[in-house]
Amino acid sequence: MEMGLLDQEGCERAQAATEELDQPLGEILVKLELVTEQDLAKVLSKVFNLPEAESDEYPDHPLFNGTLSGNFLKSSRVMPLSDEEDHVVVAMADPSDSFTVEALEHALGKSVRVKIGLPRDIERAFERAYEENEGSLSSILKDIADDFGDVSDDDIKKLKDMASEAPVIRLVNRIIGTALEERASDIHIEPYENQLIIRYRVDGVLREVDSPPVELTPAIISRIKIMANLNIAERRLTQDGRVSLQIQGKPIDLRVSILPSLYGESAVIRILEDSAVRLEFESLGMGKALHDRFMNVLNQRHGILLVTGPTGSGKTTTLYTALKLLNKTERKIITVEDPIEYQLNGITQVQVNANIGLSFSNVLRSIVRQDPDVIMIGEMRDLETAEIAVQSSLTGHVVLSTLHTNDAAGAITRLLDMGVEDYLLTSTVNGVVGQRLVRTLCAECREEYSPPMAFIKRMGLDKHIEDCQNIRLYRPVGCKACGGQGYVGRLGIYEILVVDENIRQLILQKASTVDIQAAALETGMLTMFEDGIDKSLRGLTTIEEVRRITREY
Repeated sequence: MEMGLLDQEGCERAQAATEELDQPLGEILVKLELVTEQDLAKVLSKVFNLPEAESDEYPDHPLFNGTLSGNFLKSSRVMPLSDEEDHVVVAMADPSDSFTVEALEHALGKSVRVKIGLPRDIERAFERAYEENEGSLSSILKDIADDFGDVSDDDIKKLKDMASEAPVIRLVNRIIGTALEERASDIHIEPYENQLIIRYRVDGVLREVDSPPVELTPAIISRIKIMANLNIAERRLTQDGRVSLQIQGKPIDLRVSILPSLYGESAVIRILEDSAVRLEFESLGMGKALHDRFMNVLNQRHGILLVTGPTGSGKTTTLYTALKLLNKTERKIITVEDPIEYQLNGITQVQVNANIGLSFSNVLRSIVRQDPDVIMIGEMRDLETAEIAVQSSLTGHVVLSTLHTNDAAGAITRLLDMGVEDYLLTSTVNGVVGQRLVRTLCAECREEYSPPMAFIKRMGLDKHIEDCQNIRLYRPVGCKACGGQGYVGRLGIYEILVVDENIRQLILQKASTVDIQAAALETGMLTMFEDGIDKSLRGLTTIEEVRRITREY
């Protein structure tokens, strides 16, 4: 709290959770996402007057392998760093653990000097050094090559046996585990003629990682299919499935998509981690002015609120955050989704299944008879779904949904193009949110600078900022905290179009998207680009990132 990393309310929450769960305060603070592991390490370093361990200090090979038990080191979250003449240097996640220090000194016959280590750094170093014999990629690949080197893609029985064997299981688990460590949202497994490419999408950008030989493609895909309860023998059709896992005590959902391609089946795994998403508008990047504008629309007694943007722009998360605010005892909330991404207590969530005729429109007809107050539709995909949503809002329901358009104003013309009558839109649509996701600058290493006037004009800042002479922007650098990327996480940039009387008149006149947007700007709407400029000036992201995402549509 003295360092400004925690407020009184957060402290009280953490203390209550510590008493209830009987776990150390530091672990609770991190689990509740009140502080980061880096924050906790800095505090421990100050409190105990101990240095922090740097990532390059961790050894690649085990020290004292015959003397210290790997299970002891792993459970104690301690890692030997170096063996000096009269002492041993170790990294510890919990420097208050005097029992572990005494045990190490007794076993090694030397004094122990402690450095503060990040739990994830200790875990990675342990896997690299102490699990080499059974967990390294090279050893896994060797086991697979020795046991299954002659497997044919057409030998279904042998493929199934192979996918259930330990080496392949470890390989797929390693691919998924590394993706979680890298904070990836998606895993792409793509076979080509002479190579297998694995890429992780981190903060919206794909990165290629070390990949196994292309010969292992059938085994890897078969293992993923088994995990997702898919048909291992079917390789001509697309398949979709879901996997629920517990990794390091955290519930993880994997959404699996299999697609036949020229050189084998391609797989994309979407990682859905409930604990990684904070359903709060502040954490999503919606500032007070935008939040107030959003809440004015959301708190209408009936009508439609739309959230627009391309795939992967955070639309569903925004809707879930709105549902969390609306989720009160006096309200009945039903959602229709494909798929259900996050589970919310107190809300009835329905999974669409087109294979058995459970489509959006069919479910929506039944939902109205369930006496809901709020209805959330995962996506307005066709005229039938849109018309039912409109009818529901006319009968006194609040309807939330998403639509694929480039901006907020485009949602109106899109619904008109779908065939929704203009007079119905003017009576039902209360507002439209347009959004994108931009990468967030690492607060540890971002660098402030004064951009030259040529750069300001090239980025279009001179059209939106009056005093261009004193502009201060920020750029990425790269450090230990962000893995050298310069960015950590993403936040939203928004525009919120409120449908007022002027907009309603334009809708009845079949006005263009340009005219509707111009009218919205006159009533105080900021575009996504302008919201992005504001976040750039505050050091939350870079203007280049805002331009990349919005392209000044």
